[in-house]
Amino acid sequence: MRKLAAGNWKMNGLRADGVALARELARRAAAEPPGCDILICPPATLLSPVADALAGSAIALGGQDCHREQKGAHTGDVSAAMLKDAGCRFVILGHSERRSDHGESDALVHAKVEAAGAAGLAAIVCVGETLAERDSGAALAVVSRQIAGSLPEGLDGATLAIAYEPVWAIGTGRTPTESQVAEVHAQLRAALAGRVRDPATVRILYGGSVKPDNAAALMRVANVDGALVGGASLVAADFWAIARACG
Repeated sequence: MRKLAAGNWKMNGLRADGVALARELARRAAAEPPGCDILICPPATLLSPVADALAGSAIALGGQDCHREQKGAHTGDVSAAMLKDAGCRFVILGHSERRSDHGESDALVHAKVEAAGAAGLAAIVCVGETLAERDSGAALAVVSRQIAGSLPEGLDGATLAIAYEPVWAIGTGRTPTESQVAEVHAQLRAALAGRVRDPATVRILYGGSVKPDNAAALMRVANVDGALVGGASLVAADFWAIARACG
């Protein structure tokens, strides 16, 4: 399968900078296609202008979260249907920052995945352990529990990606060893069996301090089907170097 390089801009970017970055990525996609699928997920305020900047390019647009309901009295929230209407094809769900900052449970992520599917969006579902869980030897149990609790049964594997983001590596500059990544990704692949249709078609991304200088090694690890990139996705040259490593 083609790998996926997904950029999560998080809560960064005003209109001018966001549009400029999107245009530069679209230019690079036309001039030097990297051989993998490319996705960028800007803040909700930038979805419309970034969609315009990406028009006609091979780069897909995604949201960073959605509500479990498609509409209603939910002030400040964005529904999956709204993301779809804004031009999105993907949505990130269950990111560790949502789980920790907003108390999102596996059950809530499960409901959001269902909402995304109903709106026609592919979900990128994030899982990962804290440093305490890693040090106690519970990493594999944690990600398996998150998979079981966060994914509705019977999903089409082609409409789903899993992102393994060890919480202790996000934004810290630290990354797991290649053997640790391989172990967790193998566990995730096994956990998908019997839960989704065609589990071999599910892309399992690595996220957590992915940078140009470690991307190639990470992409060579078994069952690593791309990257979910945070800070480095805000710099066009860095994100493109990671994308080329994915391709």
